[in-house]
Amino acid sequence: MPHETPLIATIVVGLSLAFLFGAIAQRLRASPLVGYLLAGVVLGPRTPGFVADQTIASELAEVGIILLMFGVGLHFSLKDLLSVRAIAIPGAVVQIVVATLLGLGLSLHLGWQPGAGIVMGLALSVASTVVLLRAMQARRLLNTERGRIAVGWLIVEDIVMVLTLVLLPALLPLFNVATADQPVSDAESFNLLKTFGITVFQIVAFVVLMLVAGRRIIPWILHYAAHTGSRELFRLAVLAIALGTAFGAAKLFGVSFALGAFFAGMILSESTLSQQAASETLPLRDAFAVLFFISVGMLFDPAILLRDPLAVVATLTIIIVGKSVAAYGIVRAFGYPATTALTISVSLAQIGEFSFILAGLGVTLGVLPELGRELILAGAIGSIMLNPLLFFALDRYEEKLEKREAANAAPEPAPPVKIEKTKLQEHAVLIGYGRVGRPIGETLELRNIPMYVIDENDEVVNKLKEKKVEAVAGNAVALLKFANLQQAKCLLVAIPDSFEAGQIVAQARAANPGLPIIVRGHSDAEVTHLKACGTDIVIQGSQEIADAMAARVP
Repeated sequence: MPHETPLIATIVVGLSLAFLFGAIAQRLRASPLVGYLLAGVVLGPRTPGFVADQTIASELAEVGIILLMFGVGLHFSLKDLLSVRAIAIPGAVVQIVVATLLGLGLSLHLGWQPGAGIVMGLALSVASTVVLLRAMQARRLLNTERGRIAVGWLIVEDIVMVLTLVLLPALLPLFNVATADQPVSDAESFNLLKTFGITVFQIVAFVVLMLVAGRRIIPWILHYAAHTGSRELFRLAVLAIALGTAFGAAKLFGVSFALGAFFAGMILSESTLSQQAASETLPLRDAFAVLFFISVGMLFDPAILLRDPLAVVATLTIIIVGKSVAAYGIVRAFGYPATTALTISVSLAQIGEFSFILAGLGVTLGVLPELGRELILAGAIGSIMLNPLLFFALDRYEEKLEKREAANAAPEPAPPVKIEKTKLQEHAVLIGYGRVGRPIGETLELRNIPMYVIDENDEVVNKLKEKKVEAVAGNAVALLKFANLQQAKCLLVAIPDSFEAGQIVAQARAANPGLPIIVRGHSDAEVTHLKACGTDIVIQGSQEIADAMAARVP
């Protein structure tokens, strides 16, 4: 039996280099995505040393695309989109149009056909979901108005790109005819309309089937797997739904893997088990996403930086300056403050996953030249590397603005709010009042058990205070000392971050060695970690976590 195969070599060497370069990028305060792309460049045929099998890498990338789009669907929230629809929908559409026109202008300057310019512009118009969400999470902006606008804006961009990926093959003859010298014949026009009509019919048929039958069958499969009590079967059911729906969409309806996976995730997002489904598949999704970025990096030719530097600079300018100026103007036109407009602008000043997928499809269909994909890759790597610097500059600007406003305020500013130690006794200390923490709190209220809540969301804390519940907003590690753990009934930690939960448990155990501590967990490794920190009981699940943790309060 051979000890080395192209598949194993590609996965092992690819993931190892991705870890190395990703760790270096993280150390330099850049996105790990830059490291993954650079690992692909090193493994590609245009650099010396080991060359990975590009065919296998492309196959692995297809799985990565399916899981990425499944993840986008899982996090798709129609409610969040509707809450900011007044600005997110027109803003995203106008910004896409502006970026597409700028990309079209660049492509015409390079001597390309209009169809290539449209694909180029669309690829430059959509921001990376991974980069934007990580930047927002790092600054705790996701639950703010700015965060909701940025995420809603991104959802609209994602929907437009999904439709583009589906319709582009059908519109390909239109691009070819539009660039031909001879006039369009009646037969060609009929064939165009026929092809487009068949494609639209297939899309509509697939969407209707998913919304009618899929909304019943997919959640039923997931709940059946959950009730077997086997985590392996539940995890396998989620993966089978994601991959099977994508494959069936492509084979039976002729639509893309991307659309099938997106709808599978979107339907699952309506289930009460969606969060558990997302957490169970996250490791595999992340691994194949890394392989996807590696395969993209393998296509990049570093020589373009020397061969066409002006084209690379122009591409970066469209991404960082053109898109940002358009977004800033749109947000300001809707009456939002400058800080909100700048946050949205900086968040969108990069491109990522969809740009790669669209560029690859454009090259495959013969619409986009190879140079276009190389420019898009160069623009992605450059913009992702520069995005943290833009956020750093924005943070410094906001600090100066706050100091200026404070200096222009009253000469005797109000003293900061002082947090005092609670006087509650025999109370439950609840950390996190989100999807799991909320039902815990409601159960404690029904049982008339006093509670002290710590949550990072100001809105959540204000609503609890309106209900006469003692609550404080901020980081639990810093605020736990005010919870009077010495006289508490128990500690309930309902946050998803096991590392932060471990710090909280260790601090609480030091303050009160006999305090009963119950924590939520997601994996056996987390259970081991939390137990080592001093946790009494670790409960896994989603709604099951909430019910079981609340029921075990003494």
